[in-house]
Amino acid sequence: MAECYREFAEGGFGLVITEGTYTDKVFAQGDLHQPGLTDDAQAAAWHHVVEEVHAAGGKIVAQLMHAGALSQGNPHRTGTAGPSATVPKGAQMAHFRGAGPYRMPDEMAAAAIAEAVAGFAAASVRARGAGFDRVEVHGANGYLLDQFLTEGVNRRTDAYGGQAAARVRLMAETVRAVRAAAGPDFLVGVRVSQAKVNDHAHSWAGREDDARTIFPALAAGGADYIHTTEHEAWRPAFKDGGPTLAALAKKHSGLPVIANGGLHNPAAPPPCWTPGRRTWPHLPAAHWRNRTGRSACAADGPCWSLTAAHWNPWPTSPTRTRAAQAAAEPNRAGWQPLPLSVEQQRDLHPSTTGAEHGNRDSTWR
Repeated sequence: MAECYREFAEGGFGLVITEGTYTDKVFAQGDLHQPGLTDDAQAAAWHHVVEEVHAAGGKIVAQLMHAGALSQGNPHRTGTAGPSATVPKGAQMAHFRGAGPYRMPDEMAAAAIAEAVAGFAAASVRARGAGFDRVEVHGANGYLLDQFLTEGVNRRTDAYGGQAAARVRLMAETVRAVRAAAGPDFLVGVRVSQAKVNDHAHSWAGREDDARTIFPALAAGGADYIHTTEHEAWRPAFKDGGPTLAALAKKHSGLPVIANGGLHNPAAPPPCWTPGRRTWPHLPAAHWRNRTGRSACAADGPCWSLTAAHWNPWPTSPTRTRAAQAAAEPNRAGWQPLPLSVEQQRDLHPSTTGAEHGNRDSTWR
């Protein structure tokens, strides 16, 4: 696993975002082979990974995740938990060794919600102790925090249910708790999506009105950046046109934005590009093999350099990231890389200023 992450830093990727890492020994774990940050032993194991990335000249972010109702393998509990007792759409993911429909989750009481938030906070402290450079709260893709955000999945009638301002409350509280635990000088990001691993077509019913509520709440919670992920991040967020989700995040949060999903065409317009702003585009899964410092260029379009010379340290200037995902494989100490992608700075357009990145598609954690 350390070798997998190190290889991308060696290839010139300056910022590595880990796979979703579970945060507590209650309901957080998503599958039986998922890594965690729940105790000192797990933190010590991650320290070796961090050292390998640092030795290769990279930085590394721990992505903190609670699977909630989408858990399909958890040795700590026989059942699952979520915002409401509603069976999730779709079927369990085969590439995470799941089969059949998801289970009916228990509706989380106030104590269980507080326990989940505390797990994120404690994991962020362990991440910092293990040497990670940043942490990212996974609030996307249908997992716990996104379950609370999603109308229809969240059917609560308390302070965490109802309108978007209430449904985003848990995500904002989690960011705030992680910020307080990790410290004011430690960067904290949050990942957001509309689509889910079990519902690729989901779209916010409130459209941009929801964006006007969700993104400022996360910024107010203490997030340093927003990481949006869509199947095709360059497309409008909603079917009848308009801005991308990444552009809405930038507009309504005022924060740097990582844009992820379907960005395999270097000639396509970056999701957040507007005249007068720098954008940070990126090459996703189609170009992950190109990790040796070469460039990837369209025949008649812009060139996106992968060489370290084109990048500056986070957060004062653009960086590039790839989200590494692993699946079990006996001949590689239990791990192998799944398709990866990277965010990249487009330094050929002198009139761009702003932020935008990318990493994995909607089938990933």
